[in-house]
Amino acid sequence: MRPPPGIRIVIAEDHTILREGLHSLLSQQAGFEIVGEAADGLDAIAQVRRLKPDLVLMDLSMPKMNGIDAIREITRRDPGMKVVALTVHETEEYVRAALQAGASGYVLKDASSAELIEAIRRVIDGHRYLAHGVRALTTPAGGSRGRREKMEIWDTVTPREREVLKLIAEGHTSRQIAGLLSISASTVEKHRSNLMAKLGLHNAAALTVFATKKGLLC
Repeated sequence: MRPPPGIRIVIAEDHTILREGLHSLLSQQAGFEIVGEAADGLDAIAQVRRLKPDLVLMDLSMPKMNGIDAIREITRRDPGMKVVALTVHETEEYVRAALQAGASGYVLKDASSAELIEAIRRVIDGHRYLAHGVRALTTPAGGSRGRREKMEIWDTVTPREREVLKLIAEGHTSRQIAGLLSISASTVEKHRSNLMAKLGLHNAAALTVFATKKGLLC
């Protein structure tokens, strides 16, 4: 008798060592089958379209297209696709953005292997899984009007603008950012201007401080 088919997984992670480690870890689990790997968001979309896995394990910070945009495109094309975000970001903005994009699970990269495996199994079974460290972030809670207004302003910052903000805070020039994101330098400048206008900030130093407070630097 043939064994039942395993859970077919695509791993999307731009760091080769981590991607290989995840492949090795998950391949050893009974019922898991790694059918593809991707090093950027666009490749992740292509791999999912070609391989039709059961689940995608998705990093959120990747080149060419960030993980949140990739999740949104994958689940737009296949609303039933299961996605678990695996990331260093443990801020409310990232958690909500990933879930709104279509992720069913959210796991931090400092999680144990047991937690990651549990997350994958629960998502495959049709449940939502949130890492222990971020569950409280999605629980409605009271707060000052000022805090709510700041959250609303941050919510207007697009995933691409957040990528640009992170790279600005890391000290990259507009030309360097353009190369990293495969966009024009003028587009980078437009994103920079939009960020300053939305956030009420006026220079790169202020943007860097803001990005640090938002947990964009790791």
